[in-house]
Amino acid sequence: MAAIWAGIDAGKTHHHCVVIDESGRRLLSRRVANDEPELTELLADVLALGDGVTWAIDLADGGAALAIAILLNQDQPVHYISGRAVHRASEGYRGEGKTDAKDAAVIADQLRVRRDLHPLRGGDDRRHRPDLQPAGHRARRGH
Repeated sequence: MAAIWAGIDAGKTHHHCVVIDESGRRLLSRRVANDEPELTELLADVLALGDGVTWAIDLADGGAALAIAILLNQDQPVHYISGRAVHRASEGYRGEGKTDAKDAAVIADQLRVRRDLHPLRGGDDRRHRPDLQPAGHRARRGH
């Protein structure tokens, strides 16, 4: 089995996950509830698809906290990509308009091709890290 990349478009009550291989081919696309049993099942299903899964998510707290905690507790590498970066990148992808599935696919593909995404670690509180906030957020907070 080969390395694969999983992108999660996070929401308050549901997330959408898309998994791709090294050529960008979709291996899985699934909407899951933001609860531990469904997220744990998703993790197991993704791990069964390939070796060396790397994850990315577009939120670093709030509705994504449970998904991030489950992944980190299983020693999964998780990276953060801002919603703004996903929006900008999605303009270069064909297909449906803005949907959770498309955003998750963009997140997975950006993770596959970029090397500048920030890894998340247990206890990482991004709200107090101005270097990891979107530029507009820093300006509003006076950073």
